[in-house]
Amino acid sequence: MKQSFWQRLDLVMRGMTPLFLTLALVVLGQIPFHVPAMTEVSPLLPLAAVYHWTVYRPELYPVAGVFFAGLLQDALSGMPFGINAAVFVLVHMVVLTQQVFFANRSFLIIWLGFALVAAGAFAASWLLNALFHSALTAPQAALMQYLVTVGVFPMLAWLMIRWQKSVLAPL
Repeated sequence: MKQSFWQRLDLVMRGMTPLFLTLALVVLGQIPFHVPAMTEVSPLLPLAAVYHWTVYRPELYPVAGVFFAGLLQDALSGMPFGINAAVFVLVHMVVLTQQVFFANRSFLIIWLGFALVAAGAFAASWLLNALFHSALTAPQAALMQYLVTVGVFPMLAWLMIRWQKSVLAPL
């Protein structure tokens, strides 16, 4: 049976929702959290989306979309252009190589995997930033951002899993 234009458009738009949700998290991630006794800390929300969609639906999340999300993150956050793009692509590639490991694992394993991957991502971002500026910065801000990002991952993952089960189930 031939699909109508609107049915095909619906399928295409549903397939692009991982990218659209990541881009929404890029924008939402610019809102800082106020942590007592610390400066403003903004979790790197799109990193959670890159990890999640690469684990669960890599066929809907091409590397070009990951790269674009990283460039947008750089543009909105004031980071040197290309750092988050490179880090997001690196995370995407690492998670793709571990696809077999993540298949059918409990959420705790997925969360611990995110904590490890995010640690590497934050270390790479901190190092690339230091190389760009030719100076080492104190790692405390990156560490706090890492902890907040890992801490909000369960909530984000829950939302993305619900989206996946309701909107992306037919794909």
